[in-house]
Amino acid sequence: MSDSDKLTHLDASGQPAMVDVGSKTPTRRVAVARSRVVLGPKIMALVKEGDLPTRKGPVFQTAILAGIMGAKRTSELIPLCHPLGLDNCRVTIEPDGPDAVLIECTATVTGKTGVEMEALTGASVAALTIYDMCKALSHDIVIQETRLLSKTGGKSDFQHEA
Repeated sequence: MSDSDKLTHLDASGQPAMVDVGSKTPTRRVAVARSRVVLGPKIMALVKEGDLPTRKGPVFQTAILAGIMGAKRTSELIPLCHPLGLDNCRVTIEPDGPDAVLIECTATVTGKTGVEMEALTGASVAALTIYDMCKALSHDIVIQETRLLSKTGGKSDFQHEA
């Protein structure tokens, strides 16, 4: 295996280790991740009338807040992730066809390490929040395809091709 093919969170003896970013120069880094949540036509019909009100608050507004909070706490959830003070985090939720929504989380930091995990965590937590808040209406909700769409600002940029 070449050096570029090696897992980054293992030391020379194969033990878990945090990546040392101490010698890196801070750069502006942006990552975008997406989750798709299939709600079904019944719940989507309710969504088309506006955000669903619940005792916890409107579903999508609550999911947006939860996604941002999740992104901010990524290092507490994912072992060996560096704690980052995000410059910005934005979560959007849009309809996708007759029965689903797309959640996009954009995380931004000026730092020595990327924000891919923060963007992925934000999208995932928002999707889980929608599931939690809508499960009383249906247990057929499916969280699909959480994926990184793009990242910029580190050693290499990445753009998912449709």
